[in-house]
Amino acid sequence: MARSVGIKDVARAAGVSVGTVSNVINRPDTVGSDTRARVLSAIDRLGYVRSESARQLRAGRSRIMGLLVLDMGNPFFVDVARGAERAAREAGLGVMVCNSAQSPGEEAEYLSLFAEQRVRGVLLTPADATGRNIAAFRRHGIPFVLVDRVAEGTTECSVSVDDVAGGTLAVRHLLDAGHRSIAYVSGPPGFNQVRDRRTGALAALAEAGLGPEALRELPTERLDVAAGRDAGARLLGLSDRPTAVFCANDLLALGVLQSLFAAGVSVPDDLALVGYDDIEFAAAAAVPLTSVRQPAATMGALAAGLLLEETGAGASAGAHEHRRVVLQPELVVRRSSLAAR
Repeated sequence: MARSVGIKDVARAAGVSVGTVSNVINRPDTVGSDTRARVLSAIDRLGYVRSESARQLRAGRSRIMGLLVLDMGNPFFVDVARGAERAAREAGLGVMVCNSAQSPGEEAEYLSLFAEQRVRGVLLTPADATGRNIAAFRRHGIPFVLVDRVAEGTTECSVSVDDVAGGTLAVRHLLDAGHRSIAYVSGPPGFNQVRDRRTGALAALAEAGLGPEALRELPTERLDVAAGRDAGARLLGLSDRPTAVFCANDLLALGVLQSLFAAGVSVPDDLALVGYDDIEFAAAAAVPLTSVRQPAATMGALAAGLLLEETGAGASAGAHEHRRVVLQPELVVRRSSLAAR
């Protein structure tokens, strides 16, 4: 195996000291133009690459921001990552994106990895409902911002969407269309988002003078298409089937749609359907999906901006104050919920 080129090799090839090479790399303005050109030529000729890990050890801070999301198979989180990456790149930082796969165990492993790598900070959508992983990570003193989750009872920053309002929008829309029996395909009950969307749905029912029994909840273990198909099969087996379905995210809704389509149930004529997130696939579904839109890329960018402020890397470095940013959702109506009743 070939030996990697080090800073001493560059110094020897350029006929200068190791300190001069270091200055060319880190403080080029302090080195004369002829010497700088000679060192840069040696770097290019030898293929020298600076050891970022060594630089981080000396400086005590990283140029990498960690991003840990629930499910990179969900386009919503891809958009969150895109927004965060854009904001980080503008500040000269990179983003290490990791996927907890909705597993508290995997989340704990990745948080440990971030601590080992001494990342500058972390953007986190928690998978662990108990808060133990966050409590353990907090001991490392690495700043973090919660994404798609309100920072309740903590001093950390968060960027989220008002999911209670989103659930209200979805079910109010179905009620306005004449539905009085609605299913809620939810998800793991430990997720705040799932609970808040249900709270909003119940609020809309109360507005219409209906009790919580008008909402038939079908919980799922995960928030993906396969779980949606399973929920759709359970929905089809109900003797008193609701006339409309609200799903906690679009992947669940697309899974439900697949089950209904396979069984010959028409959407929206036989059953109206509303999702949540408004991912790109929602509009492209066989029956374009009505959905509650979350500004995912904006959430990622705002969360990264808060972290950059806190760690002294953003344009507003030094002016940081911990805060909770709550964005408003928007209902996007498409054909899946538009049948006349």
